[in-house]
Amino acid sequence: MKKKGFTLIELLVVIAIIGILSSVVMASLNSARQKSRDAKRISDLRQIQTSLQLYYEDNQGYPSALTVANLVTPRYIPDIPVPPLGAGDTEYYYSPIGAGCIDYHIGVTLEDGSHDVLTSDIDAAAMSETNQCPDEGSSSAKTDFTSIDTDAIYDLKP
Repeated sequence: MKKKGFTLIELLVVIAIIGILSSVVMASLNSARQKSRDAKRISDLRQIQTSLQLYYEDNQGYPSALTVANLVTPRYIPDIPVPPLGAGDTEYYYSPIGAGCIDYHIGVTLEDGSHDVLTSDIDAAAMSETNQCPDEGSSSAKTDFTSIDTDAIYDLKP
């Protein structure tokens, strides 16, 4: 009587095929996760920009720092966003500029350096320390960044 079943070779081939397919799927999932984290960073930066514009309308100047005390209100923003964990930045850049904080520069480093949005951002040069408005409190964001057209920093100005 002949026994029915799979041979060891057949089982190994099937396991190898499943392993190869799962590694391909995981690689594409990692790319999708990276893109979603960058999309959140871009969305957060635009949300911060909107709250800064609302702050400017009420105060005729921008805040000297992104803090809970000056931006987190029902009118401006419910909470200061934090970038998602990943290969990008862990904080959003914010650099107020000029006497009376009449201008600013915000940005974040994206994980995907070839993202389409990088072709339409500001790519501003570094701000000099003498051009920044005075610090009136502790900042919840970095202020030292340089953005050029060859980097992965997505940056905005008003």
